[in-house]
Amino acid sequence: MKKQLAYDKGLLTYHVNGSGPCVVLLHGFLESSKIWDLFKEEMAAHHTLLCIDLPGHGESSVFGPTHTMEFMASCVKAILDEEQISNAVLCGHSMGGYVSLAFAKAYPERLSGLVLFHSHASADDAQGKENRLRTAEIIKKDKLQFISSFTPSLFAPENREALASTIQQLQEESHTLSKEGIIAALLGMGSRTSSLDLLTKAPWPVLFIVGKEDSRIPLQKALAQMALPPHAEALILAHTGHMGFVEEPQKTRTTLMDFTKRCHLHT
Repeated sequence: MKKQLAYDKGLLTYHVNGSGPCVVLLHGFLESSKIWDLFKEEMAAHHTLLCIDLPGHGESSVFGPTHTMEFMASCVKAILDEEQISNAVLCGHSMGGYVSLAFAKAYPERLSGLVLFHSHASADDAQGKENRLRTAEIIKKDKLQFISSFTPSLFAPENREALASTIQQLQEESHTLSKEGIIAALLGMGSRTSSLDLLTKAPWPVLFIVGKEDSRIPLQKALAQMALPPHAEALILAHTGHMGFVEEPQKTRTTLMDFTKRCHLHT
């Protein structure tokens, strides 16, 4: 069921399916809640599933020139409050993982588990921040050209031909996003702080889903962060880049469902 919530002079769009313990699915940069369509039916048979369009993405409003991870986390909390959900497992893909970490810092009592789906807890280094600003300038000049090169690079080279129609669909959906919303997310990601300390003290289980062919997150970086939480689990995908939910959907969906069930058993 599609719903909208008035929040901070804008609208947040989200989808609620199923019943039972809650799982929140957060998409990444240039995506929307539609990325979870392959997960909805099976997961909603066991969970209340919240799929949220983050600010500036999908059908949610642009709220300002910068969408910090903390602001996006406050949007997630507002939706949980609206739905009267006291705690949930948060699963974030890429940027959605950064939002999940910001949520975990601000509202740790509302979490029963955390999933970093092709995501990590480090802040951008100086080069990373510079790259965000450079990308923002490119988007101002030619959004469509940026999307045409960006989206395929997220997939493992071996999967790009077989998933060409999926890549095209993702690109077409990205084309609908405003330049302002895209840039607000870029600036927000560039300003985020490290969450490595949070991982070392995490009172809830943390699942890492990692692609060996991920062009955005080197495997060694992911492996180092897996060692930080007191209770960590990992799925390493040998034939996947940054998009495991479509590159290896069955394996990632099954792992996510098994993890969320265990999290809710211990809350």
